[in-house]
Amino acid sequence: MKLQVAAFLSFLIMPYALADDQGGLKKDVAPPPPHAIEDGYRGTDDAEKMTIEQAKTLHDGATVSLRGNLIDHTADDRYVFRDNSGEINVIIPSAVFDGREVQPDQMININGSLD
Repeated sequence: MKLQVAAFLSFLIMPYALADDQGGLKKDVAPPPPHAIEDGYRGTDDAEKMTIEQAKTLHDGATVSLRGNLIDHTADDRYVFRDNSGEINVIIPSAVFDGREVQPDQMININGSLD
């Protein structure tokens, strides 16, 4: 069963000082392997994060907070997000990026609801 997370509210990305006008996922760098996904996180930890595996067991409409990497851009506003427990398809409107650039090796937090 495919779950999609509609990313909204906070989308914490660090660093983003070199962002271009378009923003979004830049696939210049390969994502880290799943077993190394905890390494290199830079940012605040203001809420308990869950894993994708845990999120997939929740009901539609449940609010989730995930930490991991965007590893692929599959369509207009659709991406593949991965943490150390698996992968999930997510919908992230381009306005969320606000011109910021994301590399596959950057650890990010996404918050949203299951659809």
